[in-house]
Amino acid sequence: MSTQFATAPAATRQISLSGFSLINSPRLNKGTAFTDHERDVFHLHGLLPPHIGDLDEQIERRMQVLDEQPTPFAKYAFLRDLQDANETLFYALLVRNVEKMLPLVYTPTVGEGCQRFSEIWRKPRGLFLSYPNKDRIEQIFSHPRYDEIKSIVVSDGERILGLGDQGAGGMGIPIGKMALYTALGGIHPEHCLPILLDVGTDSEEKLKQPIYVGWRHHRVRGQEYDDFVDTFVNAVKKRWPHVLLQFEDFAGANAARFLARYRDQLCTFNDDIQGTAAIAATTLVSAVNVTGVPLEQQKIVVVGFGSAGLGITNLLAQFVQDKGLSPEEARSRFYAIDRYGLITESTKDVHPEQRPYARKDQEVQSWRPPSGEISLLDVVRNVKPSVLIGVSGQTGAFTQEAVREMAKHTARPVIFPLSNPTSRSEATPQDLMDWTEGRALIGTGSPFPPVNVNGKTFHVAQTNNSYIFPGLALGIIASKSRHVTDTMVKAAATELIRHLPTQTNKQGSLLPPIAEARSLGRSIAEAVGKQAIKDRQAQVADENALSRELDSNIWEPVYESYEHKEA
Repeated sequence: MSTQFATAPAATRQISLSGFSLINSPRLNKGTAFTDHERDVFHLHGLLPPHIGDLDEQIERRMQVLDEQPTPFAKYAFLRDLQDANETLFYALLVRNVEKMLPLVYTPTVGEGCQRFSEIWRKPRGLFLSYPNKDRIEQIFSHPRYDEIKSIVVSDGERILGLGDQGAGGMGIPIGKMALYTALGGIHPEHCLPILLDVGTDSEEKLKQPIYVGWRHHRVRGQEYDDFVDTFVNAVKKRWPHVLLQFEDFAGANAARFLARYRDQLCTFNDDIQGTAAIAATTLVSAVNVTGVPLEQQKIVVVGFGSAGLGITNLLAQFVQDKGLSPEEARSRFYAIDRYGLITESTKDVHPEQRPYARKDQEVQSWRPPSGEISLLDVVRNVKPSVLIGVSGQTGAFTQEAVREMAKHTARPVIFPLSNPTSRSEATPQDLMDWTEGRALIGTGSPFPPVNVNGKTFHVAQTNNSYIFPGLALGIIASKSRHVTDTMVKAAATELIRHLPTQTNKQGSLLPPIAEARSLGRSIAEAVGKQAIKDRQAQVADENALSRELDSNIWEPVYESYEHKEA
């Protein structure tokens, strides 16, 4: 399924660039689609082949070349080059082929893109703010080219997907996220700025790599690191008082504390914590539609209780409370497993935010094996859970023995191995189906091939944040929200729940087709904007004004006509 849109030129634009400067501007370049008149006016004859084409023809030609690339990484590199050459064509290709393109520009291929970022970096995109340049951040921000920025995605490259410290290569994540802001949210690329905070890397492989493009230094940590991030945030607030700042792929402890520190200072959210929570909660509600077991009766085990696991659990607990349970009763439905096994009152190194989910030692005394750590299998045997969610980044964390034990006690086990990329998934969908006799309801973080069950093929729902964060961002920008509240994130999930195929068909997919993500983004944005109004965070007068702002902030990737403007 492809998304269609109008191909007629949207407007006439006055520009002052010409010749090589125009062709080398990815936001303005049209390649062979420059008209004969534009070639006259902007001195392009001779710089371009004589053939005059259009966007449809260019898409067909680029798609043919893309299909000839031998590997997903080669396709990723090709698309990155296209984005740096002609943004309109790049986004038109994405919007018309969302299902095919998403795994190439984002998970899982972006993981390898980050690992091999230094191999393919060619042209500037976004900003690298390195620690040695900490006193130049305001100067870097001051250039007029950044006057139109409305949204920023920032990472420090320390915890890229489940791959760990990628240093400057982590820039692939902000670039990929911003591409989906535009492709799925409709946010104009001129309003998007990817940023990498380069504070070094502790990857010896990167530090020894001759082609590594980042700052060759071990990571700055402690107070120096905090001061650098604070300098960055203060510079953002000064340059763009109303910008949306999304934190992405910071180490778990830093992600949670930065969200807590800055969420009341400016408009900010963390997709690893809040976006993951929203899509996981939505997918679980969809599974509940299938099983018929009410959400408040589910027993939920969460493997990996860092920032993402905690975010998922907190949001699900809110949904359970909406069913009439007290906060304590809602929390009692969850069993949190982290690096030292099940989190209990006596578990070491438990963070304050994790403690409300710690089980009482007396409750689990008989569960403890001689080693002292209560494993996933121990929990499954004693709890008999109906839901298993993984955000551990640990390949194979969902063992065959634990899954088979789970399947003994529930008719339709709900199992979500959400870690990215596919190489870090807690289990493969095919294994999960084999171990549960085809009864599991599965959602994965990265796309997987269809599974085979008794000779029949079934597609696996990709529980991907890209269903949530582009619409969430659009709603925040359109409502001109001062801050991002938990209820705004919950509104995004609630709106997606309205569009679940399982609302009307228990045999349906757990999530809508990813090809519908762009149209869903508009609906989610509206719900988020309305909640921002209710929360007194919006700076639009009412819902009519919100609707107008939504329309004005959605960009379609079509070529504009150009007229020359004197510099």
